Amino acid sequence: MVYRFRIILEAEDDVFRDIELLEESTLEDFHNSIINAFGFDGNEMASFYISDDEWNQGEEISQFDLSEGMDSVRLMNETTLDSVVSKSQTKLIYVYDFLSMWTFLIELAEIAEIEEGRDYPNLMFVHGQIPTEAPDKEFVAEKDEFGDGYDEDLDIDDYDDLSFDENWN
Repeated sequence: MVYRFRIILEAEDDVFRDIELLEESTLEDFHNSIINAFGFDGNEMASFYISDDEWNQGEEISQFDLSEGMDSVRLMNETTLDSVVSKSQTKLIYVYDFLSMWTFLIELAEIAEIEEGRDYPNLMFVHGQIPTEAPDKEFVAEKDEFGDGYDEDLDIDDYDDLSFDENWN
């Protein structure tokens, strides 16, 4: 089977690419297809993230294992497309260059039959020019998202009212 994806740069202007890959292709193959389709040099690190329908970032699938043995990490070169996307799980997030944070929203558009004589991966459609710099991101947590009970009226410069021993170490 062939997986047809739309890869959208998260930006103000419409910039996207449509790419076809075989279902047994790895996420590393997909990564290489994306960097080629958008004209990146491929010298920066990248990761895929499984996403829900609201584009919330889930499990990371990394290009390299940087966990130093602490947690097991799924790697792009060991993870096939058919193991992370399906008719019910259609969305991924792709981040290229963690300093610039090029962020792409990826959606599985169709699962189709292989076309004889066609080479895969296949860049099907190109729309828009990628900007010279990554679009700005606004990172905002929902109020009290982490359950820390942070008090907005707390004056962090007033140490006298804090409940800890200042000589703790």
